[in-house]
Amino acid sequence: MTVYNETTNPALTGIKGLCPRCQTGHLFSGFLKLAPRCEVCGLDYSFADPADGPAFFSMSIVAFPALAFALWLQLTYDPPYWLHLFTTLPLTAGAGTLLLRPFKGWLVCSQYFHKAAEGIIDRDWRR
Repeated sequence: MTVYNETTNPALTGIKGLCPRCQTGHLFSGFLKLAPRCEVCGLDYSFADPADGPAFFSMSIVAFPALAFALWLQLTYDPPYWLHLFTTLPLTAGAGTLLLRPFKGWLVCSQYFHKAAEGIIDRDWRR
């Protein structure tokens, strides 16, 4: 019998790419593709919709250091602009891509832990 630990930190569980319910099964079936369900406890991942959240956090975190590096490189060495294509662009794209999976896992696990659901509008609020 599997014991579910509902008090586990969703950030750590998501960063590890584990199932938010049993913390044993895999959350992903590819690099960024969510598995249809957990292979251990059977939790259906259809509730998960992180939308653009992982991309937003990833770009927000990577943008400042990448810009700082590009400015430092330009002001210190004054290289031709094409050199930025081989240094700054791969650094920015690579770092942003590497952060997508942990952020997506964190957001999916947070949705499960906090029982997030699609919002509804209560049209009868004046009654």
